[in-house]
Amino acid sequence: MTDIHNVDDGKPGKVVYWHRELPPLHADIVAEHTVEATSRRVPGTISHRDELWDRCYQELMANAHARLTQEIARLGGHYAHVLDESIDVRHDDVAGEAWLHGRFSYMLYRRPPAACAPQAETR
Repeated sequence: MTDIHNVDDGKPGKVVYWHRELPPLHADIVAEHTVEATSRRVPGTISHRDELWDRCYQELMANAHARLTQEIARLGGHYAHVLDESIDVRHDDVAGEAWLHGRFSYMLYRRPPAACAPQAETR
């Protein structure tokens, strides 16, 4: 997988922006996309079980962030701005398990070509 680096210092930087957070102003819009992610399965139902819900939700969001980062690199972008999310509980009654499923729509952005070019050293 390609590393995504901050344009200013070459170190890994923020690439996923959620809802009200805005990507850098210099970024160019590429296209809107959607990714899906899930949490691990837990025994029983997770409705009315705050601890299980919280654990599944945190894992779902971590998995969604990882998926978004993968898609940014795969599509040749630099940032993703999550516009909408839909999270629901899934059940497997035969196995007696439940998990969270999320669908996230996002706008993919790229830095302008000039911002991507290596900078010349000045002395």
